[in-house]
Amino acid sequence: MKLSFPLAAAFAAMLSLTACGGGGGDSGSGNTTNPAATIKIVAETAGTGAEAAKGSHVLVNYTGWLYSATAAGNKGTQFDSSVGKGSFEFIVGANVIEGFSQGVQGMKVGGKRTIVIPAVIGYGSSGFGASIPPNADLVFDLELVKVCGVTC
Repeated sequence: MKLSFPLAAAFAAMLSLTACGGGGGDSGSGNTTNPAATIKIVAETAGTGAEAAKGSHVLVNYTGWLYSATAAGNKGTQFDSSVGKGSFEFIVGANVIEGFSQGVQGMKVGGKRTIVIPAVIGYGSSGFGASIPPNADLVFDLELVKVCGVTC
């Protein structure tokens, strides 16, 4: 699916940040020995199709919010969504923040999850643009649409 320019630019920037370690000392390090560096699955509906694993080429629908301890479902300010724009295509473990990849791994097609991503495996101390401040925890609703071959 075709992404809008701002969304495509944001994911291109995420790819470059991921490739270079994120720029911040704690961003995207993939430090899974730290318990705080693991996503929290808040709600889940199991799917019945193919399962997403590291290295899988996938299509997902998502909506992301800044974590808020006082908002319903901890969903504070919404900063991005693929809903209405077309599914987001990526390779699990390759070109998104670590927490997003962790959130998709193990999902089956048709499955839905709400996850909380700690800042250390999100955008860390760097934040991202004007919409994600430094050290922000994130909440995502995810739906796995398709596990593809080489391309979707």
